[in-house]
Amino acid sequence: MDILLGICIGISLSAACGFRVFVPPLVMSMAALSGHLTLSPGFEWIGTYEALTAFAIATGIEVLGYYIPWVDHVLDLLATPIAIATGTTITASFFSHVDPLLQWSVAIIAGGGSAGIVEALTNITRFVSTGTTGGVANPLLATVELATSIILSVLGIIVPIFTVVLLAVLGVFAGVKLWQILGRSVPTTPTD
Repeated sequence: MDILLGICIGISLSAACGFRVFVPPLVMSMAALSGHLTLSPGFEWIGTYEALTAFAIATGIEVLGYYIPWVDHVLDLLATPIAIATGTTITASFFSHVDPLLQWSVAIIAGGGSAGIVEALTNITRFVSTGTTGGVANPLLATVELATSIILSVLGIIVPIFTVVLLAVLGVFAGVKLWQILGRSVPTTPTD
């Protein structure tokens, strides 16, 4: 059960990294410092005041950057590989007493994968928002992404299994909507 909970917490926080890279580590650090979260050996540094300070500063810079026109697009480009790496590290931090090959394989696939998928969807959404509104709606989008990252991070620690189920439902919904949008934009040729 510990491995399942670790995977669920890792996936939840990694998906939140796809919205804002530094919010989940900040929430993790606060939860670890308050005793609500136990980190695996080698990852205890996340629960230090130094890490909390670094994550808070990085989060502040990242959040502000998404409200500056065109900087948000640059941040999206930079955030993609960073989100995947952070998601992988976060997921690995919840495994203790397992083979390192299993630890990092699951972390890369589940953590890095969920962060990458969410980051790709946010990139597409920002691109569409910029194209359809000239970037006017991007600050609203940035606010929704920030709120979603905070909510997913907190829920991922408090109710991890529920959060993964919620993410799966939202993923299916987003996939269906994306399929519908792409299906409408592809011209079809009439057949005889």
